[in-house]
Amino acid sequence: MSLNNVVSAERLHIGFFGLRNAGKSSLVNAVTGQKLSLVSDIKGTTTDPVQKAMELLPLGPVVIIDTPGIDDEGDLGKMRVERARQILSKIHIAVLVTDAQKGFSSAENDLISHFKQKNIPFIIAKNKADLLSEIPVSKDNEIFVSAVDGTNINQLKEKIAALSKDVGNNKKILADLVKQGDRVILVVPIDESAPKGRLILPQQQTIRELLEIGALTVVVKPEELADTLGEFKTPPRLVITDSQAFGEVQKIVPKNIHLTSFSILFARYKGDLERVTKGAFALDSLKDGDTLLISEGCTHHRQCKDIGSVKIPTWVKNHSGKKLNFEFTSGGEFPDDLSKYALVIHCGGCMLNEREMQNRLERAESAGVPITNYGTAIAHMHGILKRSLEIFNK
Repeated sequence: MSLNNVVSAERLHIGFFGLRNAGKSSLVNAVTGQKLSLVSDIKGTTTDPVQKAMELLPLGPVVIIDTPGIDDEGDLGKMRVERARQILSKIHIAVLVTDAQKGFSSAENDLISHFKQKNIPFIIAKNKADLLSEIPVSKDNEIFVSAVDGTNINQLKEKIAALSKDVGNNKKILADLVKQGDRVILVVPIDESAPKGRLILPQQQTIRELLEIGALTVVVKPEELADTLGEFKTPPRLVITDSQAFGEVQKIVPKNIHLTSFSILFARYKGDLERVTKGAFALDSLKDGDTLLISEGCTHHRQCKDIGSVKIPTWVKNHSGKKLNFEFTSGGEFPDDLSKYALVIHCGGCMLNEREMQNRLERAESAGVPITNYGTAIAHMHGILKRSLEIFNK
């Protein structure tokens, strides 16, 4: 796969943080070799996080994020600072840009504490080294740089690359479940909610990995599944379905064939399958008046039969028999305070990197709120959760 085709959710996310006028944006431009961020002598030029997916040697495919100054002032400034802090939930590596002529401020020390608390590897880039009469010896995670004359820019990239070896998602979607020569059927509904002219990301990534494994892969629509199964002299190793077709598909696939969904595969790949499986059982103990949060990691135009806003609420109401309230979030929006919710039902998270998905799971756990995902919730409500997990030996 070309590096240019690596989706943002699978890329290493690198965040640049610092005070206003520390030279963050200038340093980002120097590191990337592009005019990624607007540069000015006026404090607070960067008002929102600037994000760019690109190739950065010697790292490879990355997402570079330039953030607003963490010392911004006023009501609007506080909102900008909060935006910068929210980026901590998705980055793999942080670069704290400081002024080489000054000591650390309280805001910078506070940010370092956040890096350590969240186990984010970080580098302190002491910028404006060109203004020093002599460049001191750097400490382990520090480096003196200059965005103006290019001092140690390559060395900074090498330091980032060294940290990158121990971060990122090294898990596979299903390489430990399927071997070369195995037969796998993928069930992909093509209806009004399917994107025109393409497959959704979990389907694309699963097909790609199956091709790399060397498995014999067949993609069918639900109405073609029964005939396709009849063509196999040897039963397939696994059938993977879109979660919303679970009810229809499980009636067709014989019990001796493993069955799961794309969403369940991604619950394991991006998050914590055991945690979201436990969360699915909270569907059995809902009470009248409970509020549930349904959260999606992407943004899209909602259809009349949208799975998140229409189908899942309907299934949950029918399963519980209770009068429930539902709230919805999408994209980067996810509440800091989850205490009002009886349950969070999250999508598979294909458009989020694994760090952000893990952060959302941990926030729910810290709030004492059960969290499940589309695939496990739908399988449980159709009475086939145990079957859908058998391929994982759970």
